[in-house]
Amino acid sequence: MAIRKILHYPDSRLRRIAEPVERVNDEIRTLIDDMAETIYDAPGIGLAAPQVDVAQRVIVIDISETKNDLHVFVNPEIITHEGEQTLEEGCLSVPGIYDNVTRAERITVRAKGRDGKTFELHASGLLAACIQHEIDHLEGKLFVDYLSRLKQQRVRKKLEKQQRLAM
Repeated sequence: MAIRKILHYPDSRLRRIAEPVERVNDEIRTLIDDMAETIYDAPGIGLAAPQVDVAQRVIVIDISETKNDLHVFVNPEIITHEGEQTLEEGCLSVPGIYDNVTRAERITVRAKGRDGKTFELHASGLLAACIQHEIDHLEGKLFVDYLSRLKQQRVRKKLEKQQRLAM
């Protein structure tokens, strides 16, 4: 396992649409293991493969306090959604920025697991929001896209300044 470098907004690679995984094989399982190690190290609660510069439809999520309840979704798709909730979100690719985003309160997602078997999961609350957030990454969308143009400009300028100062 290895910790992978997380891309930061406004890196254009975050806008790529991820390709479906044809088969869950050892290469994909290594990616999953690396992504898990990366979110635990960051620390974060979710990560999509495009955030580590891999344009594949893979996400990992662990919202547990103890960091021992990893959810793996390969080729995830939301098949039902209902209700509405607004939660404060952040993103490992947009460090230090948090804002409210409105998403579905309850979802059903269909995906393949680490073992390659298809499953469905009913999720609500934080887990539902996190799944939706990570699936957005697979579509080249970031949580800042839900913010006003003015807020997006401020976020971009702030992160660009941070990157310049870090050099």
